[in-house]
Amino acid sequence: MLKRMPAPSKRTNDPERTKRDILEVAMAEFASEGYSGARVDAIAARTRTSKRMIYYYFGGKEQLYLAVLEEAYRSIRALEDQLDIESCDAREGLRRLIEATFDHDERNPNFIRLVSIENIHHGKHLKQNLQLRQLNASVITTLDDILKRGRGEGVFRDDVDAIDLHLAISSYCFFRVANRHTFGALFDRDLSEPKVLAKSRSQIVEMILAWLGKKA
Repeated sequence: MLKRMPAPSKRTNDPERTKRDILEVAMAEFASEGYSGARVDAIAARTRTSKRMIYYYFGGKEQLYLAVLEEAYRSIRALEDQLDIESCDAREGLRRLIEATFDHDERNPNFIRLVSIENIHHGKHLKQNLQLRQLNASVITTLDDILKRGRGEGVFRDDVDAIDLHLAISSYCFFRVANRHTFGALFDRDLSEPKVLAKSRSQIVEMILAWLGKKA
């Protein structure tokens, strides 16, 4: 009787997938524990890889943290790039971008936590990373284009710049997620409740468009 040979292993060497898995787990670890509290050993254990392999791919804990930040920001910038803004008027284009920002922040609490953690460290990691700063310049370019079109269409005021606008949109969308627990405890309002969520999504669009409207 012939001896049955063991089935070949389905495991393949896929460095890109390994790096993606590491980044996914690392994002959760940094978001949960902060930069100081996060442990590369814990990330390695949860990805079934080794600490040495993580260092091989990313260079060290700080480099891994920067890669996580880059991935977090890249996701929202990529989302903005996919919006069909050029085919509509400026008000509708801005509405789409605001709603996309709102939805992204709501779906990605780890992004909010990571940004909060980087602020605790006074943004020192972002300041030293030119690539991250260049990556995020795209949203300012997009908003600047929308503002110019809106002024050309006669619907937007001319004393607000793209950074002002980005700050206003980000502030509302970010606050809702970052402070929902303290806000809820203080004012007994669950910001994640579906009706409240829908109302907030509509409000931010109405507030921004009203603010940008040309003065009489």
